[in-house]
Amino acid sequence: MKRFKTISEFLNYRQMPGPDHPLIHVFKLEDVTSSVLLDLDAWTYDFYCIGLKRVVNGREIGLKYGQQIYDYNNGILSFVAPNQVMSLTFNQKAAKLIQSGWMLMVHPDFLHHTSLAQSIRQYDFWDYTVHEALFLSDREEATLVSILQNIRQEIQSNIDQFSKNIIVSHLETLLNYADRFYHRQFITRERANHEVLARLEQWLNQYFAQDNLINKGLPSATDVAAALNLSPKYLSSLLKILTGQNTQQHIHHKLIEKAKEQLSITNLSVSEIAYNLGFEHLQSFSKLFKAKTDMSPVEFRASFN
Repeated sequence: MKRFKTISEFLNYRQMPGPDHPLIHVFKLEDVTSSVLLDLDAWTYDFYCIGLKRVVNGREIGLKYGQQIYDYNNGILSFVAPNQVMSLTFNQKAAKLIQSGWMLMVHPDFLHHTSLAQSIRQYDFWDYTVHEALFLSDREEATLVSILQNIRQEIQSNIDQFSKNIIVSHLETLLNYADRFYHRQFITRERANHEVLARLEQWLNQYFAQDNLINKGLPSATDVAAALNLSPKYLSSLLKILTGQNTQQHIHHKLIEKAKEQLSITNLSVSEIAYNLGFEHLQSFSKLFKAKTDMSPVEFRASFN
């Protein structure tokens, strides 16, 4: 696996001119003629990388992002944080579809003593996988391109005492717009998102119907995301928009529904039900049940008599 410690090292590997600033660089994809990177099985950066790529006629050749056919003829935006391992399955036919775009690279050292030094990792999309990229409308793409152009212009200008703050301000604006556009995507890509919700329900139903709760315990948010081939942060953000609950809350909701079912239609004791649901201690089950229903398990069962 190739590790790129600096932006200059990456550009040199791609046989491109050096950066205008050693810690931050913006370039257009159409200016890149080398395809050296495609020969790598995997690689990682020591810096942040934001890519805006325009793909044309992706649906016509069946280009996929994850399990979904790429159905936009517009731009896509992806985010890579330092130390994330990248890999690429890419054929030449697909490569020709990416006709234009932008790449922004920022080393963490550039952000020292700025507002983004700590807050940049608070954006969930740094932990999304590549196939969970942001699909942009024309208007959204134009907004982000304008910001990228401003950043590049500022980098290429004479650096002064105001430059860093101005660049960081533009970068923060870009990240905030991306956050807004991701929330839009969770809403507008309704069919694909509800398919995820349906698969989640199916997986949880199967998990709860077997003896997994007794043998393995309650599944974690990471377990569920892995089963759906999604990153934990992406799944949690998606569910928050669709249902108002994150992944862990959704799992607990499913557990409580199962508990209510057993309390209302079986003669099992509360202790037996707690054990069947994977709880080692009755107190833990009773505490969670009351937190979610405002009633103890005994009070809930009594309400049916």
